[in-house]
Parts: sequence; structure tokens; C-alpha cells
Amino acid sequence: MVVIRKAAVNDAKAIAEYLLLAMKEIVFRFIGEEDLNKAYKFMLHFVEKNDNQYSWENCWIAEDGNKVIGAINLYDGAHLHQLRQPVIEHIRSNFNNNFAVEDETQAGEYYIDTLGVAPARQGNGIGTKLLQFVIDEYVNKRKQTLGLLVDEENLNAKRLYLKLGFKSAGIRHLFGKRMEHLQVSTVSPEKI
Repeated sequence: MVVIRKAAVNDAKAIAEYLLLAMKEIVFRFIGEEDLNKAYKFMLHFVEKNDNQYSWENCWIAEDGNKVIGAINLYDGAHLHQLRQPVIEHIRSNFNNNFAVEDETQAGEYYIDTLGVAPARQGNGIGTKLLQFVIDEYVNKRKQTLGLLVDEENLNAKRLYLKLGFKSAGIRHLFGKRMEHLQVSTVSPEKI
């Protein structure tokens, strides 16, 4: 039976693996090369630590029989700069001195940064369960707005988000790529 729970630091290895599945290309940009081993070490470095955007503190996990099978990473958009700062400093000092990235979120929404599911469990609704859980937890219980970015070319993901109640809130750019900003809340996105 799949259970969703708040992540713990000892879940870090699985979280790093699953988040990397979803953001491999971005991490390659962070480290300046397409090396999966280095990319995993980069993710694990931050997932294991506190007070950064990829920290285990900002994750919920899907677990089946004590095995982590998926993870979702989200945080208050008002804290983006504070949570991102350790990541930027690490990238600048270790990989790319001139590193810069656009803001993908802002105050007024909890931002779903990354969602990843174990390859063997993909297509079994685990990602949907994680999304439904955070919608219930943040939108229904906490009365917050959830936001995310979806690649305009990823029609399957966009269809899923729309089916779950997300609505378009405009266009953003991330690393120069055009992304659709979607939100779900108890209030329509136009009023936020």
C-alpha cells in the first residue's frame, strides 16, 4: 500500500535519485557537464542539508512497504531567494562563476519545484497520488495556492495538471525556455 509522508533526512538518497530523474537537464546546466554521477552527488549534497530549495525538509515522499518510490519537492515561493542562495553559491564556487537563473516562483504560492517517481513504478499513478496529496494538504487544508512550471511541449504532464485542477497563470522563462505557469487554489488564478 502506498503511503505519503513527510520526508526525513534518511530518505535523502532516494529523494536525490528521484528528483534528479525530473531535473537531470537542469542539473547538467548547474554543473556544466552531462555526468549523471556528478549530477546525483550535486543533488544529494543539497537534499541531505537543511535550509535550501532541494532539502529533504521541503519534500514529501511516496512509500510502499518501507521503500521510497517517489518524491515531491515544494516550498513557499516567498522564500525562493533565501532557499536558492546556498545552491547559487555552491554552483558559482564549484562549477560556474557567472551562474544566474530566472525566478520560477514568487510570494503568494507554494511552488512545486520537482516531482520524481522510481522508474519501475512510473505509469502506476504514484505521481498523481503525490500531487493529489499536496493539493489536499496545501490548497484544501492550508488554503494556499500551489504553483508549478510545465514545459509547453510536455502535453501529457500539462493534461494531468489541468485534470487535477491547475489553471494557467501565465508564461515564465527558465534558463531561457518558455514554460507555462500553472496554479491551483481555492481562488481562481486571475484573482491572486
